[in-house]
Amino acid sequence: MDKIIRITLGLIIVLLVAFVASVSYTGFVEQAYRTSLSSTYDYSCTITTDSQLTNVTFFIPVPSDPAGNSPVVARYSAQEIDGLPADWKVTLFDTGKATLAKITTPAIIPPKETSPSHPYIIRLSITADSKIVINTQTPVETGIMFRPVQDIQKVNCPAVTSKASGEPLCYQYVIPVYADYQAPMNASVSIASSLRGKNSWKIFEPQFNEYDADISVLMFGDNHGWTVMKGTLQSNQGMENVPIFSP
Repeated sequence: MDKIIRITLGLIIVLLVAFVASVSYTGFVEQAYRTSLSSTYDYSCTITTDSQLTNVTFFIPVPSDPAGNSPVVARYSAQEIDGLPADWKVTLFDTGKATLAKITTPAIIPPKETSPSHPYIIRLSITADSKIVINTQTPVETGIMFRPVQDIQKVNCPAVTSKASGEPLCYQYVIPVYADYQAPMNASVSIASSLRGKNSWKIFEPQFNEYDADISVLMFGDNHGWTVMKGTLQSNQGMENVPIFSP
């Protein structure tokens, strides 16, 4: 009888120790995750030309969720845009399907040393923290993306991307952009925007997940209206199984 009691007590102690250890481990993991978690968007818009442009108006997509909200949009509204030239006027337009930045300026005048091999580059950029964990798996459906995403097709990921951690998913799509300006017949003008949404944290070692979206178009001579930008998306990069805890 005493032997049975001792065995029972021993099992209870083992189970109790295992329970305490499990709770302590979960608490440590949750604390480490919450205190180290960082969710950030890195956005840029680059306009490149090898010639002078006059009477310039652009309507360029700004990344947002389906409702038109994002930290990037908020920073545009506050005019907190790194690299914004002093003579550029920027206002936001919500079309219901997309959020666009209207950019107007009397002229874009490159330096004298500008040439086709050394074009003039203007780069606008925003780095914005997200108050919530970023959706890096399905940004088109519910996350922050350049919109409206049209004719999206799944494609094979580039070799460099396919070797990255996780199981990246790659897509191509098109998106409209408006460009109105006067330029010499041989002028080359490009518009490109990129967005990276990234979550990073540290539990024993650094971990992350992220997605990258890019859109671009190359134009020649004058342009007076809507044209099509080509886009790429690489989502689901990095660690998929993010710890989930109660709020």
